[in-house]
Amino acid sequence: MKILLASQSPRRKELLSSLGFDFEVVKIDCEEILPDHIKIENAASYLSELKADAFINLEKDEVLITADTVVAIDDQILGKPTDEEDAKQMLSQLSGKIHQVFTGITIRTISKTFTETDVADVEFEHISDDEIDFYTKNYKPFDKAGSYGIQEWLGMAKIKKINGSFYTIMGLPTHLVYKILNKI
Repeated sequence: MKILLASQSPRRKELLSSLGFDFEVVKIDCEEILPDHIKIENAASYLSELKADAFINLEKDEVLITADTVVAIDDQILGKPTDEEDAKQMLSQLSGKIHQVFTGITIRTISKTFTETDVADVEFEHISDDEIDFYTKNYKPFDKAGSYGIQEWLGMAKIKKINGSFYTIMGLPTHLVYKILNKI
């Protein structure tokens, strides 16, 4: 079967490749809008299914993988920041607290769809304003939910503890992807 990864994320490409799978990257145009009253724990899987549903050209010998990651704190979803100020505000909100990272995946063949969500808890130490400024200027976290990448400086320097999969936080729960692809 030919694997199609519907993601422009360099992190997801790296992770799927590291799992040993050959794949082709495809682009999906999909407006990622959550329903008003969706439960936070369902948001990432909802968005991954929305992306999968937007791909209409799946062939018999193909497997499509879509994913979405949301960061949540205090019953609020933090998406990708709109600009530097938004990123700084999100990082200030996460500073010194525990938050959740949900990554939903949808893996679809022409006849079956598998959707799962994995969650990890992340605890940041206090992040000073100077550290936030340094991170946003040097790492440009504008394509990342919650305004940070665990694999970058902020993750290395300020994450105190994680409970769950590092790869879920990075944007692809590799253990779930591997399990489902081996079922197919």
